[in-house]
Amino acid sequence: MQIAILTFDGFNELDSFIAAGILNRMRPQGWHAHITAPTDEVTSMNGVTVRRQRPIAFARDADAVLIGSGIRTREIAADATLLAELDLDPARQLIGAQCSGTLLLAKLGLIGDLPACTDLTTKPWVIEAGVDVIDAPFVAHGNVATAGGCLASQYLAAWMIARGGSLADAEAAVHYVAPVGEKAACVERAMGVIAPFVAAQAAAAA
Repeated sequence: MQIAILTFDGFNELDSFIAAGILNRMRPQGWHAHITAPTDEVTSMNGVTVRRQRPIAFARDADAVLIGSGIRTREIAADATLLAELDLDPARQLIGAQCSGTLLLAKLGLIGDLPACTDLTTKPWVIEAGVDVIDAPFVAHGNVATAGGCLASQYLAAWMIARGGSLADAEAAVHYVAPVGEKAACVERAMGVIAPFVAAQAAAAA
């Protein structure tokens, strides 16, 4: 499983790095999550500069794509050339978006009138884009998922692992990163959030 974690200038470190860390727990199974950006280097909202691992075009060919949030998302959402370059396809890709990344999914036409999640700051912009925003940390419809709140990135990563691997794989990944003394509770909470959507998709595919 090759995964593009879309990361733009002004990105939120928690979105990109937490997801990358959890997803790369699957490296022994051949998974690789890559920081994917339109430029060689991108600088976060807090001044952390990183080098991309893959160019933006990689998102078109990846098995899965996660779109993180950031302080420049509204500018990116207005860049028709960049959005056209993404060319994401939920028929063959798992696609997730975090916080303001949900706005990009809306602009790409991948949400439509389906309920979606985002952060409280971005909520008015996503509603303005015609999306029905719900008060929840995570929701998935088929191969497209959205999450709201920085630490909800664990749900996107766990969902992606459960869909591309198994619920047991997702449990193991969350267990690894969960705080000591709270591991069982964290795994139970994460699985409680994502498992209904994984089960619904499995039933629909049966």
